[in-house]
Amino acid sequence: MTEIERSPTRQLSEDECWERLARAPYGRIACGAAGEIDIFPINHKTDGRTIIFRTSAGTKLLELTIRESVAFEIDGYDEHEAFSVVVKGRAQEFDRDADVLAAERLGIHPWAPEEKDRWVRIEASDVRGRVFDLEVPSAPWSVKGDAEDTQ
Repeated sequence: MTEIERSPTRQLSEDECWERLARAPYGRIACGAAGEIDIFPINHKTDGRTIIFRTSAGTKLLELTIRESVAFEIDGYDEHEAFSVVVKGRAQEFDRDADVLAAERLGIHPWAPEEKDRWVRIEASDVRGRVFDLEVPSAPWSVKGDAEDTQ
């Protein structure tokens, strides 16, 4: 398939974005304070139309406390297509027992070995995504090889 024959980039519906967010094992959160912007990888789960993750005391939590506005992003690909989803919203730490128990039932298991005893919820104000077909024969990476390397 040549570039001329490839389908154009398609915008994902909000429902399609949330479906992909729910399936993604991790994402990246961008937040900022004092004129600096940081990006952190996080394990997450969705709960309805919110994103939940665990963290520990540190830079990420401090920045979220100073400025609640964040962006969260996931992306991925398979043999046929690539996609990206960006969520903009407010991140807030929560510690009410009922909220923490509900979040624990989501089964979030951080990859990093440090204790992650703080809970954060991102309430989305804007959710957008896009998907496009891949031209597999000329792709600079091997989809099959990459998938095998991560298992």
